Amino acid sequence: MKKILVAEDNDSNFILMTYILKKYYQFERAKNGQEAVEKADNGDYDIVLMDIKMPVMDGLEATKIIKERHPDLPVVALTANAFDSDRQLAFDAGCDDFLSKPVSSDLCLKTIRKFVGE
Repeated sequence: MKKILVAEDNDSNFILMTYILKKYYQFERAKNGQEAVEKADNGDYDIVLMDIKMPVMDGLEATKIIKERHPDLPVVALTANAFDSDRQLAFDAGCDDFLSKPVSSDLCLKTIRKFVGE
C-alpha cells in the first residue's frame, strides 16, 4: 500500500484527509513544516500533501528542503490560499501540483494517483 505524508497543522483539515485517504493509502501526519522535513528524511513515503501555512516552518520552506534532499518525492500543495500568486509560489518552491482547500475527495485521489498510481 502506498504511503502518504500529510503535513497539516489543523485538526479538522487532517480529519477530512483521513476520511479521504483511509480506504486507499497508509498515511502519517506532520503538524508543521519542520516535522514534515524530519519525517520525509526518515520515512519511506510515496508522496507528500503539504499545507502551506503552518507553524515552526511553513510549507514552502519545507518543500524546498524536501525537494533538495528527495528530488523524486512528489509534493502536492494543499492550501486554502487559492490565488494565482499562491499557486506560483508553491510551484517555485518545488511543489509538483496544487490543490485548494476544501478539496474534494475525487480530485484529491485523482491527483495522488497521477503521481503514485493506484
